[in-house]
Amino acid sequence: MTKLVMVRHGQSQANLDNRFTGWSDVPLTAKGIAQGKEVGAELAAREFSFTDVHTSYMKRAIMTADYILEALDQLYLPIHKTWRLNERHYGALSGLNKEAVKREVGEQQLHAWRRGFFAVPPQLAHPAHDRRYDRLGVKEPLAESLEMCLERILPYWQDQVAPRLLAGHDQLIVAHGSTLRALVKYIEGISDDQIDQVEVLNGQPIIYQFDDHLVPVHKEILMEE
Repeated sequence: MTKLVMVRHGQSQANLDNRFTGWSDVPLTAKGIAQGKEVGAELAAREFSFTDVHTSYMKRAIMTADYILEALDQLYLPIHKTWRLNERHYGALSGLNKEAVKREVGEQQLHAWRRGFFAVPPQLAHPAHDRRYDRLGVKEPLAESLEMCLERILPYWQDQVAPRLLAGHDQLIVAHGSTLRALVKYIEGISDDQIDQVEVLNGQPIIYQFDDHLVPVHKEILMEE
């Protein structure tokens, strides 16, 4: 059966500082680098062999993918980078400390912004400009809900990932907490009001096995704490 492995990047500096990140391009910490290598070693021990790797435009995801592939001795694989797998855009929350935001708006509102499906964080006053997106003709969002995040991911899933899985080629996705939560919701058919109970942790591979119709028949989470 075809397999899909999804990995949230290793710990980033923003994770360590407990700050909202979104499309901000922050580096991995030493722990994050170690997590990428550990994931690769675990997948190598299980003799995974991929044909393609998909990641975002964020260096924390790209570098994690590189460490995984190095441990797998599969650095030769094509890596498909797409803005559609970028982390959810947290708008005006980007860069703010999560505990400080909770003190200001309350735990319930913070939970809705972080884990809910429809809640949109406070928007930026003006769109940011970054040459990596400007060259694609993509406008950086002012803020995104998880619903909006899923809407931008689905075309990539349908055009680039699903066809490869249907052709029998195992795939690796290295991305972010919210984008992977969105994909988990889609793959498993999780309801809108239950997705807030799903969390994807740094450096814990999620493995799906699919039947010939891309229906998941088995799920496993490796390296659970």
